[in-house]
Amino acid sequence: MRTDNAAAPTAPAAPAPLPGRTVGVVGLGAMGAPIAGNFAAAGQPLIVHDAQPQAEQSFTGAHPSAEAAGDLGFANCDVVVLVLPNSDVVDQVVLGDNGILRQLAPGSLLVDMGSSVPGRTRTLAAIAEQTGVRVVDAPVSGGVTRAVKADLAVMVGGAEADIDTVEPLLSATGSSIIRVGPVGSGHAAKALNNLLSAVGLVAAAEVLLVGRKFGIDSATLLEVLNASSGRNQATETKYDKFILSQTYRSGFAAALMRKDIGIALDLAHSEGVPTLLGDTLGQLWNSAVAHLEPGADHTEVVRYLEKVCSVHLVDPS
Repeated sequence: MRTDNAAAPTAPAAPAPLPGRTVGVVGLGAMGAPIAGNFAAAGQPLIVHDAQPQAEQSFTGAHPSAEAAGDLGFANCDVVVLVLPNSDVVDQVVLGDNGILRQLAPGSLLVDMGSSVPGRTRTLAAIAEQTGVRVVDAPVSGGVTRAVKADLAVMVGGAEADIDTVEPLLSATGSSIIRVGPVGSGHAAKALNNLLSAVGLVAAAEVLLVGRKFGIDSATLLEVLNASSGRNQATETKYDKFILSQTYRSGFAAALMRKDIGIALDLAHSEGVPTLLGDTLGQLWNSAVAHLEPGADHTEVVRYLEKVCSVHLVDPS
């Protein structure tokens, strides 16, 4: 863990988001690194940790955590932000034998900015509360591009007083901070948002594939959609840049989208709400991930659909 207090090249013009407090960040991956970078750029003292030591050492503007006796070295943190892949990893890091929960003092806050399972977030919050530690879930939307620009949408669940405490920090990496409800609500909203996002991506693919088979140029039909009522976030931001260009580099993996779709559908089923379209989408996405290369971008689901339909949106080069 990094624990140095490397200063930014120039002093921040304003006080740190959480003056007088030390913030820990666990997880310096594709999203965690820019999020932590935004905190550091705002002047917030940080302690950082990642399972990959090179990720810690390459991160500037923070101390690596001082690991001692197997723990993660966050005893002096008032707030610890988690940017981790899933609930299993969160539980391991927080509740393990040398987990963060054993180190934090009563009154500390855990902020889970990853895509965790809402019900498990509530369970974690209940366990943490027994030690006087509070939990806020604050997953994000916008991908790596918007993370680098500190332009993320952050959907927050938790007690109002706890959100009041961490909102200045979240505002250092997000341009839109939306209070969704009690703890776990942020994670539910994130999964439901990504379910709808995936529906839009696949629905647009089917429309464009039919049009292409009929003889309409894909870029032309995309222009029609974006000038008409059929447009959605995928047609406006993903197709031209990542799909018709055949770059497939949005920065969000197909497997991660599958995970979020699964979380949303499990939530729907637990609440007794039928999701006929969602269930079909889930089956399609499972099949796509099984056929795509490991690590494939989520926009590559369109490549899978092209194979299924034996139609190419763009002539193969």
